[in-house]
Formats: sequence, C-alpha cells, structure tokens
Amino acid sequence: MFQLEAMACAEVEIRKSRFIGIVQPVSSRAEAEAALRDIRQRWPDARHYCAVLLCDGDSMLDDDGEPSGTAAKPMYNVLQHREIANVLAVVVRYFGGIKLGAGGLVRAYTQAVNAALAEASLLPVVRMRRVRLAVDFSGEARLRRLCHEAGATVLEQRYAERVWLTVALPEAGLDATLAGLADGMAGALEAKPDD
Repeated sequence: MFQLEAMACAEVEIRKSRFIGIVQPVSSRAEAEAALRDIRQRWPDARHYCAVLLCDGDSMLDDDGEPSGTAAKPMYNVLQHREIANVLAVVVRYFGGIKLGAGGLVRAYTQAVNAALAEASLLPVVRMRRVRLAVDFSGEARLRRLCHEAGATVLEQRYAERVWLTVALPEAGLDATLAGLADGMAGALEAKPDD
C-alpha cells in the first residue's frame, strides 16, 4: 500500500474536452472537503468536479453530474489497482462540445487520474502498532534509546511504580523488534498491546 508524498496534477485533452487530474494526500473527510472547495475556486468555470476519497475509515465517490459509473468509479478503480490510500483524487472537466459517450468518459477519467499519478511521488505506507512498554525508572533512558534505534516513536509516558511508555512500532517484524528491545533491556521489560 502507498500514499502520496505531495499533491500532483496533470492535464489531458480528449476531443476538445480538458480533463485536469489532481491527486493529493488527505487524512480525513473534512480535509478532503476543504481541498475540493479550493479546487473549485482554482478552476471556477469547469462543468464537473468528479472526486474520490480513500482514507482510513472513510470514502467518497462523486460523479458530479456525469452519467453514473463513468467518472468516480473508474477513478476509484485506478487508486485501488495502484494500492493508494489516504488520497483525494479530483478530475476537473471543461466540456469541449463533443459528447464522448459512456466508454469515452470512463477512458478519459481513468487517463486523467493515471496522468496525475505519473507526476506523483509515492511512499510505502508503514502500518504501525501501539504497544505499552514498562521498565524500572533506572532503565527508562536506555529503553528510550533502544526505541529510537528500533524506529519506535514514543507517543506518551506514564509514571507509576514503573515507567510506562506507549510507543508506535512498525507492524512488520513487531515480534522481532519487541524481542530485540527485551534483549537490550536484559529481559527487564514488560510489553503489552495498547488496545
């Protein structure tokens, strides 16, 4: 699975209609809606603003007046095929006076999103897991150093009879990472999933 590093844009012309493909990273529906408003302001005279949102726990497909299934669905298929998440894809269409038919529209919207993705930089998505780690006070500094070396991000700490660090670790190789942390702490480490 991949995500975009930054917004990318490309334009294709098909039988006098302009299709401007835009892809940008988003993390929520609210962020996507704000981006779509900005796009509508940037290209105010367009006929259609077809959009697809794919982000954690949310999605949206909007044909914006194009015949059902001819715009958003093909755009969605491109994003799914390329395994891209946390993305807003918008195709802005300026109608050129020649009707393209259903098949022509599907090809045009697919081509516009592919053209925008060709301009984009993709980053692999690293799935993270939250884990709570407990250690005696004297081992906190060493545990923090080991976490940093293992690529873990300390999200929060709690002090009680022991120090509890909630960390985010890459899901891939989680067991091996936890074993390495326990070895580095000479076994004086307690680990629990943070549910």
